[in-house]
Amino acid sequence: QVQVVESGGGLVQAGASLRLSCAASGRTFSSYNMAWYRQAPGKEREFVARIGWSVGSTVYSDSVKGRFTVSRDNAKNMVYLQMDSLKPEDTAIYYCNVDAAGRWPPVIGDYWGQGTQVTVSS
Repeated sequence: QVQVVESGGGLVQAGASLRLSCAASGRTFSSYNMAWYRQAPGKEREFVARIGWSVGSTVYSDSVKGRFTVSRDNAKNMVYLQMDSLKPEDTAIYYCNVDAAGRWPPVIGDYWGQGTQVTVSS
């Protein structure tokens, strides 16, 4: 069982930045594929970004590419999502997802955090 805890959400104005953090338990964190998803009110949960265990390869959704950066610190069992140039449409609950098996092609992992709210005002 992997415990996942997100933090760092908040209320900001459009154009501001936020950094989300995700802590995941386990002694083999360096082999986890990690991803961020988000869910806005009345919408389905959508993919935001992923960072793989192998060479830390990253993938982003088109809606955040160039504005968001995902990174990881394997020594601390942490993944981060740096969000710059935030827009009102980025408002959502952001969830961290863990694929502890590090599967390829990447899949949605079995473990989720409780989510952290990000609200961007115009």
